[in-house]
Amino acid sequence: MFCVWAAPAPSLSTETPFAGGHSKEGCGGDGPSPGSGSPLPHCGHWTLSVDLDKMTDIRHSLLRRDALSAAKELLYHLDIFFNSQLQNVPGSLVDKSTIELVEEFIFQLPKERNAQPKRLSSLQELQLLEIMCCYFQEQSKDAVRQIIFSALFGPQGNKADENRLAMLGKLVSMAIAICRVPILECTALWLQRTHAVFCVKLAKVLVEDYCILVPGSVQTLKRIVHASPRFCCQLITAVTALYDLSTDDLIPPHDLLEMVVSWVFEDPRLTLITFLNSAANLPRGFLELTPLPGLIRWCALAPLAYKRNCKTFSAPSLVNGHSNKMCKEVESDANKDIKILYSKLHLSVLQVLMILQGHLTEKNLYGRLELIMFDHVERLVGDINKLVKELNLSNPVKEVELALDRLAQALQVGIASGALLCARDNLRSICSALPHHNLLQLVLTGPVQQPSHTALPPGFYPHIHTSPARYPMYSTHPVQTYMPGMAFSYRPIR
Repeated sequence: MFCVWAAPAPSLSTETPFAGGHSKEGCGGDGPSPGSGSPLPHCGHWTLSVDLDKMTDIRHSLLRRDALSAAKELLYHLDIFFNSQLQNVPGSLVDKSTIELVEEFIFQLPKERNAQPKRLSSLQELQLLEIMCCYFQEQSKDAVRQIIFSALFGPQGNKADENRLAMLGKLVSMAIAICRVPILECTALWLQRTHAVFCVKLAKVLVEDYCILVPGSVQTLKRIVHASPRFCCQLITAVTALYDLSTDDLIPPHDLLEMVVSWVFEDPRLTLITFLNSAANLPRGFLELTPLPGLIRWCALAPLAYKRNCKTFSAPSLVNGHSNKMCKEVESDANKDIKILYSKLHLSVLQVLMILQGHLTEKNLYGRLELIMFDHVERLVGDINKLVKELNLSNPVKEVELALDRLAQALQVGIASGALLCARDNLRSICSALPHHNLLQLVLTGPVQQPSHTALPPGFYPHIHTSPARYPMYSTHPVQTYMPGMAFSYRPIR
């Protein structure tokens, strides 16, 4: 695990040469550097083909160098290769021979089966991180940065993935500490194109580094939203997938919750950055297109999950030398703060759903793209019902009321905005086991009005707003304003 940096470290690798013994400022001392945007020189006999013999020659050259020099030279050759390849074939794939070189000379996994893996010292690992950090910072071509980042850190389904993910966690943690935006942008795309299992592992490393291990370091991560909002959007999606409140261990840490709420409350549109700047369809098993399903889950499950957490840890004994009464007073203040945070988050989520209808219509996806999958709703309803039974809360209590209030509001506004596409019969079926709740019953049964949008087939839940083709997206009637410049007619139940 990488310790959080408070400031950029001094250069640790000024003596480590690029290919051919030249410094990182150029090739041969008289040519442009990789990433300068100028044509790269053709160094010696290196060609830009994918010929296996040339890869073998490169490998033999790297074997004669120490670990850091070899890593630096490999990055240099990859830069030349992909610069040329992208000019000829845009969007080229990373081939197997390139991956093998990366695994051997970046992640120190020998090609021979019986050879022992090499281990870098802590200082060497820090120097390697700085080499990569400097490379991505200096490379001016985004396409080259992205493909080399993918070559380095794209999971391959082999034993190198553990080393690959460990190095990525340290690199991203370092990039956050010293605000290296190119790396954060590459990471945002990596989070979007990588299986959720790996994304959740990376999110866990970052949360431990900035929200758990070092008190107060969360402020460093919090400021990144102004430098790379795309990364922050993807990070929110990843942490909501990680902390799903299914157990007490999976309740988000307070610092993480406070940071996410501050981001989303300050700018609710942050949650839509990935959706607005990428293709609408993602393979199964990847992170969601927006963090909205995870945030809705946080808001609806929070009252019951924290109730379970308090019940688990309540005991009539001394806690850290304090009386139980004193601990309850401290706990009460903390719970009050947490309730406010989730209330603000719920308001922000509803506001995002309200503006989502316009974006879906603009992208011609209204009634065609389900940003809140029915499977997520079904799982959420099942978990709410499970918690109600587990806590033996059959009688209407405030936690159950609050959870169902938030669920009903999210369903209502989600359906009205086109983010959730489902038939009323399906909703009634999955919600039938929940305790009776007036607002939820209203959402499940009405209003009785045929949908006006032609994209929606018969039997789907009717809109509670008129067609956007006839009227503006926002109501012209006076409403209570909760955020500057954004009208919103729903007030979440606190």
